[in-house]
Amino acid sequence: MPDTAPSDVTPPRALVQALRHALRPLVKLMLSRGMTFTFVSELLKSLFVEVADRDFRLDGKLPTDSRVSLLSGVHRKEVSRLRHALDAGEETTPAAVSLGSQVVGQWMSEAPFVDDAGKPRPLARFASEGAEASFEALVARVNRDIRPRVVLDEWIRLGVVHIDDAARVCLNVGAFVPTKGLEEMSFYLGHNLHDHAAAAAHNLSGAQRPFMERSVHYDGLSEEAVARLADQSQTLGMQALVAVNKSALAMAKRKSAGASRQRMTFGVYFYAQDMEAPMAAAPTRAARAAPSPTSKRLTAKGTVPRRGGK
Repeated sequence: MPDTAPSDVTPPRALVQALRHALRPLVKLMLSRGMTFTFVSELLKSLFVEVADRDFRLDGKLPTDSRVSLLSGVHRKEVSRLRHALDAGEETTPAAVSLGSQVVGQWMSEAPFVDDAGKPRPLARFASEGAEASFEALVARVNRDIRPRVVLDEWIRLGVVHIDDAARVCLNVGAFVPTKGLEEMSFYLGHNLHDHAAAAAHNLSGAQRPFMERSVHYDGLSEEAVARLADQSQTLGMQALVAVNKSALAMAKRKSAGASRQRMTFGVYFYAQDMEAPMAAAPTRAARAAPSPTSKRLTAKGTVPRRGGK
């Protein structure tokens, strides 16, 4: 682990530009939610202390405030205050997410909740109507201590399910991602972006066994072409998610005594924007004053990057 203070290290320019580009959408989100630089700087200060404390230990020993200060660049008195605050706090998973992910995992993979094509069935609300192929039976399979009506009302609020004309409960998407509810959607924002960033950072560190992290990106496409590619990505991405979910659910049932436990994430995403929107690096003052004659020319090239690329 590094022992030099951050002020003594000049970070690579390419890395700084990459971080600036990656943080732009998050800064936009924070500003839209009224989060000022003063608030975020305190958040970052706390995070620098936390990571230096927990991820940069020598021989597994708890680092001193002085070492954390050296690594993070945060004043030692502030380190002490922030470490006490971190010890008192604890990250939690919203109850709707914890239970919901398990229930949807069953709904997407297990009989009798899937049809012959492996897709989630519309379910009768009550066991008296649908027996085992009911929403009531589905929730009871995961947790018998919670009323299915409570889960149903919350999921309708979050946009996870809807009731069709036959009074059946239908899953709106093939994976549990709420379309409403700030707490639940914020949880998945943090979870998914964290694991994606962790995989990319791991690969950039030159680790021997890189994580899969690939993307296909094109520019110069028409709006119609992007819409068609979005539909194709949705279809293929959901097929991949359902397949991996089915395998993971089966493996989770086979518990090995004494084996170490790990968690995993497999995800897909699609994004598009107008080419006039800001891209990687902000233009220099000279470039803004004298734009290139070809700066507005559309290109149509695509790449499938190798390791860790996008």
